[in-house]
Amino acid sequence: MQTRQLGYTDLHLTTIGLGTWALGGEWFKGWGPQDDAESIGAIQRALELGINWIDTAAIYGLGHSEEVVGRALRGRRSEVIVATKCCRFLDTATQKLYNNFTAPSVRTECEASLRRLGIETIDLYQIHWAPEGSEEAWAAIADLIRAGKARYGGVSNCSLEQLKKLQAIHPIASLQPSYSMLRREVEAEILPYCAANGIGVIPYGVMQEGLLSGKMTRERIAGLAASDFRRSDPRFAEPQISKTLALVEALRPIAARHERSVAQLAIAWALRRAEITSAIIGARRAEQIEETALAADWTLPEAEIAEIERLLQ
Repeated sequence: MQTRQLGYTDLHLTTIGLGTWALGGEWFKGWGPQDDAESIGAIQRALELGINWIDTAAIYGLGHSEEVVGRALRGRRSEVIVATKCCRFLDTATQKLYNNFTAPSVRTECEASLRRLGIETIDLYQIHWAPEGSEEAWAAIADLIRAGKARYGGVSNCSLEQLKKLQAIHPIASLQPSYSMLRREVEAEILPYCAANGIGVIPYGVMQEGLLSGKMTRERIAGLAASDFRRSDPRFAEPQISKTLALVEALRPIAARHERSVAQLAIAWALRRAEITSAIIGARRAEQIEETALAADWTLPEAEIAEIERLLQ
């Protein structure tokens, strides 16, 4: 599987990284019930297929995703680049998410993540959401890098203006934005800025929570678990869902032309951009990553890129 250098760093990531949001199991922002054995099987299968990095976060399952990743990586630490995230919390009384960007909180979170993951150093430590006011947290991550607790620091969900502020404090290794055929806002200014400043881009949501997997139907949406956050996501409801399902049907013949799936097409489309280092692709079972991993080495022809662009326009 091909790799790309992550920004200015010495990390070379496979063009697909394994995302572990859903492996956190049932919680306020979860994907419904998840079997830990299947999670570990998916992680280990990803490594067997050549994927060399995993993205998780302390908030996923309120620490459970990190614990599962740690169990799966026992004895295999040298094979994997581990990325996790901090500064995101759940108020269990109100069931609302909030941020804590104070330095003491970041240091405490880092130690907890290291313990759950069973590792001594986090390869890429990221602010989960980095809006205005996250400067103290970023300075704390810079301190953790100097202390050897993390190798590099990155940010997720960050505006161009805030990227510039944080870059002035400490070099940013990566940005993790939402990016897909349905969400292209970063193309205008953020991707060019990252390319010009040695910042790698590792998008999530490339298949838009399953909408671009080619397997989502109205029946499947209706059958989502009560604890699956997508039940309340407006993108899974009218009027948007009809437009998205129509797009997917238009994408099927393009994928079929190359004996590929719609999911693989969505991933290859994101990877067409030179600014993109790697796409974070979630998997709950081994067979899911077996399918999507095949997109890692697919260079989408220019004719198909133009055809998809006409559909999106």
